[in-house]
Order: sequence, then structure tokens, then C-alpha cells
Amino acid sequence: MDKRYDHQSAETDARQKWEQEKTYARENNPGKLYTIDTPPPTVSGKLHIGHIFSYTQTDIIARYKRMSGFSVFYPFGFDDNGLPTEKFVEKKRKVRAHELGRSEFIKLCLEETKEAHKEFKELWQRMGLSVNWDSCYSTISDQARAISQESFIKLYEKGFIYRKDEPALYCTTCRTSVAQAELDDVEKPSHFNDIVFKDEQGKDLIVGTTRPELLPSCVAMFYNPNDERYKHLKGKKATVPLFGQEVPILEDEHVDIEKGTGLVMCCTFGDKTDIEWFKNFNLPYKQSIGLDGKMTENTGILAGLKVAEARKKVLEELDKAGLLLRQKEITHAVNVHERCKKDIEFAVLQQWFIKITEHKQKFLDLADQINWYPTFMKARYRDWVEHLNWDWCISRQRFYGIPFPAWHCQDCNEVVLASIDQLPIDPQETQAPTCKCGSSNMQADTDVMDTWNTSALTPFLCYALFNPEYKSAIDEAAQEFLPMSMRPQAHDIIRTWAFYTVTRTWMHHEMLPWKDIIISGHVLAPDGQEKLSKSKTQKAMVPEQLLSTYPADVIRFWTASGSLGHDVPFSENQLKIGLKLITKLWNAFKFTKEHIAQAPAEKPADLGGVNEWILHEATAAFAQYQSYFKNNEFGLALQSVENFFWHHFCDNYLELIKDQLFNPDNYDAQQVAATCWTLLHVGLRILQLYAPYFPFITENLYGSLYGNGASIHQTRFEEVQKHHAFEDSANTMRLVTSVINKVRKFKSENQLSLKTELSYLTLVGTDETLSQLKQQEQLIKGIAHAKELLFEVGELDVVMLEHKEDETWSAKIGI
Repeated sequence: MDKRYDHQSAETDARQKWEQEKTYARENNPGKLYTIDTPPPTVSGKLHIGHIFSYTQTDIIARYKRMSGFSVFYPFGFDDNGLPTEKFVEKKRKVRAHELGRSEFIKLCLEETKEAHKEFKELWQRMGLSVNWDSCYSTISDQARAISQESFIKLYEKGFIYRKDEPALYCTTCRTSVAQAELDDVEKPSHFNDIVFKDEQGKDLIVGTTRPELLPSCVAMFYNPNDERYKHLKGKKATVPLFGQEVPILEDEHVDIEKGTGLVMCCTFGDKTDIEWFKNFNLPYKQSIGLDGKMTENTGILAGLKVAEARKKVLEELDKAGLLLRQKEITHAVNVHERCKKDIEFAVLQQWFIKITEHKQKFLDLADQINWYPTFMKARYRDWVEHLNWDWCISRQRFYGIPFPAWHCQDCNEVVLASIDQLPIDPQETQAPTCKCGSSNMQADTDVMDTWNTSALTPFLCYALFNPEYKSAIDEAAQEFLPMSMRPQAHDIIRTWAFYTVTRTWMHHEMLPWKDIIISGHVLAPDGQEKLSKSKTQKAMVPEQLLSTYPADVIRFWTASGSLGHDVPFSENQLKIGLKLITKLWNAFKFTKEHIAQAPAEKPADLGGVNEWILHEATAAFAQYQSYFKNNEFGLALQSVENFFWHHFCDNYLELIKDQLFNPDNYDAQQVAATCWTLLHVGLRILQLYAPYFPFITENLYGSLYGNGASIHQTRFEEVQKHHAFEDSANTMRLVTSVINKVRKFKSENQLSLKTELSYLTLVGTDETLSQLKQQEQLIKGIAHAKELLFEVGELDVVMLEHKEDETWSAKIGI
């Protein structure tokens, strides 16, 4: 072995070995099936350290499961069906999607993202991900489009999907409808404006509003039926200032008596309450804000203005007319589109919806059947579902995406769907079928599906990879594959990816998508103040740059320091600790190599107390390791390995057996052979325990020390060290290590080298204690560097005796 660990050559060699020998292929790892619904990263540029953090945590679990005897199906996907990829390709190729045509642009995206896939794969392989790279999908591929369209057809036939003119959340910046899950709440400054309406007698009615630009869309006024101030207005009408339309004055208990003046206007639409009133009271629809974000022609003086400009203009006109009584500065939560961070509006559009609100209780019940890690993350899911107010709008008024496989008859309004064997299909580029009514006057659906509509089907995309002979990913055969074993994902997409996948799998098969869901946190900037992917400091921490500075195993060590579900600040100090550990591993096994090579093939009949003790501690460490992994607490599992390796193995065991190994003539040959045999087996156990975290250095050390051409990652925990419980030896060796630690302290306090020889070392204690220590007399003399070992019954603290005549030292130690 080299004096220092050359991580670059070790990593290159390991990657080549794994790829050539298909180390992680399922056929090379037989056992009970364990399937992972791996998150497909968005193809929109470069991966960041947050990706490395969460994906490596998944790999740690996958490697543990494989070494625990499972046949791990660990597929990978690339999410290139969405706005980020569209913008990425348009910018890189200097094209406009709508100018090319949908099919041509999809081909271009597949070409461009193919290169990105290679870059992503290269980085993941450098990080040691044990993915089944032969099982990869793209969310815009022919296969993914066919599966997504098949799902749409089958859910429509089951009655879960409907289409209607409906007020929908709309982003005027991205020019598309959005789902409730795509909203963020942002606190923004605004004004609460008291505006004068008039009743039928010309008396003032004061309404407080933050959206005065919607006055042209005012269709009603409301008050609470319990508000004594306004009961006389029931059945009356009010006149809207500046725009002059008369609107009915109505009662509704949703009006907050204590807020503002107690009178509110209903406009189409300012918020979800306006929509509820619009539906419940059958109010007319007046559109003020166009799909381009500008005021429509029917808004008079505001026509053509953007919303912010229109708000300023209408307030100026109200003030001139003496109809603006007062303004109060406020800060309130505003819905913005998570993608562009611009304010969301509402628009009436013909949209496709999936029914979710009527099944909320079912989705809550399903959550209770899934194992959540950490458990508190289930509360986020439940809170989201309980507060859902809208069915899932899956229509998007974008160009790039998966089109709905549907046509609309212009004579009878019937929806005509493509047949399954036609998929994937773009109805705008395909000959339309004839309607049941006999009409050929058909119009192709022009919308595309919400990206999450396809991402919600990842278990079915995985099934198609798992079973290449599949005919339909949504058919009954998929039920043998479901539920998958595990879904890893970040906490910010519980309301989207996790929830939508639960809904779709239940709607198709009344099953869970997976048994376990494992939620990772985000990586924060080193100061812990913001998400690293949004921080200015992230440029100094790009994965490629980190990999040029640190071994991949060291970066993986940092990822294992994070707890599931919790955000973690990036810590270069943790990388330095990891680097120290890698160096210690290398040096420890470099020291043991020649002695492992001398180990007998058969287990010696008498292992001796020190070897029985380390085997006992190894067994205890492995049991703790397994118990933590049972709950996917890989960070705590790593701590159990760390404690065993540093404290028991390096600090104590190696020190205790050094004298045996360097002065074998002082010991029985069978005892030395037992120690070499123990080194062999405990060393292999240590490599196994570290292997899920440090795949590269453990592979290299395994090849150097155990050299049978196989991979450490194809060994199984149960095949290495059987259960060893040596309580008596463990208790004795705890006494021995206590003696050794006191000797070390004694020498250190007196500024002596640990190798300084003691003329006498006297151990003071009870008969029982001394009897146990006498069994390890030679061992204690060797490690304490004591010429003679004396035993004395009694009680005593450490006493130092100095013999200046011959400059020798001796000590008494109380045990």
C-alpha cells in the first residue's frame, strides 16, 4: 500500500470496475426486491451542492439495503418536461419553441438534454451513486409521453377528470394557468383604501379594498347578515364609483364584521372568496385583467395599463372625485407563482381538472398507511390536504410539454380521445377522428399537461423500466410492482410530488405508490440564513470544484452529517473532519495489512480475551448500526461506526495488540495467530460498515487486503461476522483499557513519552478486579511499557514515584 491514499486513481479504478463488472446490477445482487422511486432532477443547467446532499443520502440507504441482502432496483430519471428545460434549450440553441412546432422542439430538447444527461451522470458517478444506469427515463421521451397520455385517458374514463370553463389561478407573466401547489405566499406592502360607493338614495357606502383596479369587475356588494349596521340594505343596489354600474347588495356570513367597514365588494376575481360568491350567487363574469396582464378594453380609463399602473391611476381618479376617504399602509400575504415570483391572478378558462377535493379524506387516510421518515413530515402533507380548496388543474397554456390526447367536436361538444395504441400523440399534428355524432368538424386540444401530471407517474415510469416487456404501464401487471419500497425527496415538494403521486396511484389501482417516504432537507449557506442554491456563496461550492479539492468519500461524509427533514448549513469544517477520517482509515489498514495476510483460514479454538473483547464490541456496534438504519437514521448509524473505529479499534485494540505483533516471541504462537484472524474479520466488518458512506476507499482497501477480485459492495453483512457475545472478556478488557488510559494520563501529565519504560507498575484494587487483570498481565506490560507488574489489594489513586539515581519511573494505579 502507498504511504498516502491516492483518491483520484482509486476513484477512477473503482468506477471502471463497477461499470465493467456491473457491480450494482440486480442480476448480480440476488435477494428480496427493494425498489427506489428516485427523484428525476430538472434539466435546466448545472447541478448544485443541494443535489449532491440529498441524492447521496439516498445512495447511502441503497448501498446499505444491498449489503443487507436485498436486490436493489435503483433507477434514475431526468425531468426535462417543463418550463425550465424549455428556457434552457431556447437560450442555448437561440430558438423559440413555438416557431419550430411542438414535435420538432421536443426532438431538439431530447438532443440537447441528452448532453446534459451525460454531464449529470458523470457527476453522479464521480460521487459514487450505485444507480442502475441501464434503467433511466426522460419525462419527455416517447415512453413517458405515452404513459402520461394513457393515464389521462384511463382517469377520464373512470370519471376522475373533467373539463369545464372555470375560474383558474393564472400567471400573466408565464402566460399559463397554475395549480394551488405552485403558489408561494409572500408578504408585500400595500394600502387598504376606503372608497365611497353610493346606495339607491345617494348615501355613502364605504368599502375597504386593496384591489381598487378591479372596480370595473365589481358585480356585487356583501355584508354579514348579523351586522346591524347594514341589514336595511338587504335587496338594495349600490353604484360603483367611477365606472357607474349598479350591483346587488347581498348577505353572506363569510364577511368579517370587524374587518374594515364591514362592507366588501365582490369582483371577478380578486380572491377565492370572490369565486365562491360568483358560483354561489350566480353572479355575472366581468373580466378586467387580460391574460397578458394588462387591463382589458372594457375597463375604460384603465384599458391597456398593467395592474400596478392601473391601481395607481384609479386611486388618483378616486381622489380627484373625492371618493377616496383614507388610505392605511399594510403588509399582507400575496399569492405569487413559485416559478417567476409574480402575483397570481384569476381567469376563466376552459381547463382540464382532476377531482381531488371530494377525495381529501381518502388521501389523508392513505398518508397514515405510509411510513414517513422523519415522522413529523406527515404533518406537512396532512396540513396541505386539509386546506385544499381547488381541484387539481392540469391544463397549461404553454407550447412545450405533453399534449392532451383529445379533440373537441364543434357540433356536439363531445370530447374524443385517442386510442391507447396511438400513443404518444400530438392531436394538432394528427388526423382527427370522426365524432360519434358523425361530425368531422373536430378541433385539437391545444393545451399541454402540468409537469407534475407526468412526475406524479414516476412509479409507473419505473415499472416500465423494471419490466421492458410491458404493454401498458397502467395495467394490472403494475400492481405486482407496487407499492415501491421507498420514495426519497425534499420537503418542499411534499405538496406536489408526494401528494400528486399518492393521488394518481390510488386513482389507478387503489394502492399506495410506496411503503416508505424519506424526506431530506435543504443545504443552507454557511451562515445558515438562506438556501445555498439561492445564495451568492454557492458559486464557490459547485460540486465539480469540491471534487477537485476533496475525495468524493469526504463529500459523502458531509452529506451523512445531515438529519432527515432538517436543513443543514454547508460546512467545510465537516469536510476536513471527513478528510481526517479517510487518512485514519488508510493508515490503520496499512498497519494491519501484513498481519491480516498471516491470518489462519480456520478460526482458532482460543481467541484470547483481547480478541474476544473487540469481536464483542464489533457485534454491539453492528447491532446499533442496524437499529439506526431501520429508521433510516444514517447519520446516527455513522456515529456508531465512528465510535467503534476510533475509540475501540484504533485507540485501544491496535495499541493493545501492537506488542504481540512487534514482539511475537513474547507470546504464544496460537495467541498471535488468533489476533491476526481477529484483525482479518474485524477489519472486514469495519470496511463493510463504512462502505455505504465511503464506497471508493473501502473498495480500494478491500481489494488490497482481501484481494479476491470481488467488490466489497457485493459482500453481505450477515456473511462476515457472526454474532459474538463475550461478556466476560468484554468486562475484563474494559478494566484493561481503564488501566492503559490511566497510564497514558500519568505519562502525559508528567510530559513523558508514552514509550517511556516503567520499572514497576503496581495495580491496586479488589481481589476480583486484580484476578481479572492478572489474566492479561503480559498484554498490560507490553502496552504500558512496564518491566514488572505488581498487584496490591486496597484502594489508591495514581501515585508517581521518581528514582533519580537511575532516572527510572514507576507508578501505582488504583483500579
